[in-house]
Parts: sequence; structure tokens; C-alpha cells
Amino acid sequence: MSKKILIVEDIPMNRRLIRDILIYYGYEIIEAENGEEAVRIAREQKPDLIIMDLQMPVMNGLDAIKILKSDPVTKDIKVIAVTSFAMAGDREKVLAAGFDDYISKPLNTRELPEMVKKLLGS
Repeated sequence: MSKKILIVEDIPMNRRLIRDILIYYGYEIIEAENGEEAVRIAREQKPDLIIMDLQMPVMNGLDAIKILKSDPVTKDIKVIAVTSFAMAGDREKVLAAGFDDYISKPLNTRELPEMVKKLLGS
């Protein structure tokens, strides 16, 4: 059975890029356009991994991770942050917020599947 990954990204082109990469590697993909949708879908579908943009309308990734990590149903789901901010200290801030790892934009199409494999242990 393939692992299920929730992609949370408000820009359709970015979502499609991540989706295409992960489908190529055999993952099942579900999608959300903002943090609020992500929380609802994660509770309903319990994905194995969430790849979430930090900057989104309605609810951003930092607010969404707080909710996901405080909910017994979703707290153990691995979450990768996607950010266009790659400044010194950002990695620490993102990990301190509860994310398991982070990748910066523009996405490194080789790094992403490796990170996913490492977090899913597959």
C-alpha cells in the first residue's frame, strides 16, 4: 500500500510540482489550499506525511502546525515545512514550531523525495 501525503500549498503551480514529483515516486496524494483545510483533511484522512507551505491565506502553516500537533488524532503525523524564507535561524524556528523538517523554495526536486523517504522510513 502506498503512503498518503497531504500537500498544503495555496499556489496551484507549486502544488502541481510537488504532486508530480511525489506521484512519480509512487505516493498517493491529497491536497489542501490553506492551513484550515489541511487540519480538516488531516483529521479525516490521516495522511502519513504533510508537506505544508508556511505562507498561506485563511490559516498559515505555523498556526496549522500548532493545531495538528496539539490534536491526539494528528499529533504523530510527520510534517515538512515549505518556505521561501531561507535565512539563518529559520530552520531552528521551523523545527521549534513542531515541523519535522523543512525545505526552501525554489524546491530542490532531488532533495524533496529523499527527505520524504527519510521521514517515512521507506
